[in-house]
Amino acid sequence: MSADILLQTHGLNAWYGAAQILFDVGLEVGRGEVVALMGRNGAGKSTTLKAIMGMMPRRSGQIRFLGQDISQAQAHQVARQGLGFVPEDRRIFTDLTVLENLSVGRQGSRQFPDGSAAPFWTHEKLFQLFPNLGELQHRPGGRMSGGEQQMLTVARTLMGNPLVVLLDEPSEGVAPVIVEQMADMIMALKREGVSILLSEQNLHFAQWVSDRAYVLEKGQIRHQASMVDLVNDADIQRQYLSV
Repeated sequence: MSADILLQTHGLNAWYGAAQILFDVGLEVGRGEVVALMGRNGAGKSTTLKAIMGMMPRRSGQIRFLGQDISQAQAHQVARQGLGFVPEDRRIFTDLTVLENLSVGRQGSRQFPDGSAAPFWTHEKLFQLFPNLGELQHRPGGRMSGGEQQMLTVARTLMGNPLVVLLDEPSEGVAPVIVEQMADMIMALKREGVSILLSEQNLHFAQWVSDRAYVLEKGQIRHQASMVDLVNDADIQRQYLSV
């Protein structure tokens, strides 16, 4: 495994009960790279992220993070190693303020495999990235809009100083201005060397931020390409991405 590859899966399978959802999924994410998991609803994108994060009750295959095998690790163990997860359903603490939600996510500083320092996130740094949160820092999470809650969920994950972020459908159901801020956030993380594995249906958004893409259908990777090549491949889009 190359030192530049931070996250890698091989032969990843996952089940909900007796139903197999993922079939031998293999992918990799390099340092400072944004990789999109593309596909229609039900293709297995969110399940892939949950399986990597240790949130599926039954899975098989190999998952390697920072060169270590985490195939049998539980979600809290994976998070402590520097793998962040931003769920689609947000899961903020509605009774806690923005500041309190962020404090819950705090973890220590980290290093990349080559020994260089990873980004260290503070409240102040996050409020520069998400100015809306700075204005709402004393507001309970339950009194925020869906887009504001989405930003809070991302910011709380960043308080754990992750080296790789699993980001599930960030553009789903939020206003265009929030989508634009999400794109700015992803590009800012990339500039700092953080990697992102992005589950996304919106090709326009994925094109905006991603370097490469894997295309899923029925739990299997059917195609992989640079994002530029995917955008220019009308046949693949029609076959696997069109509604």
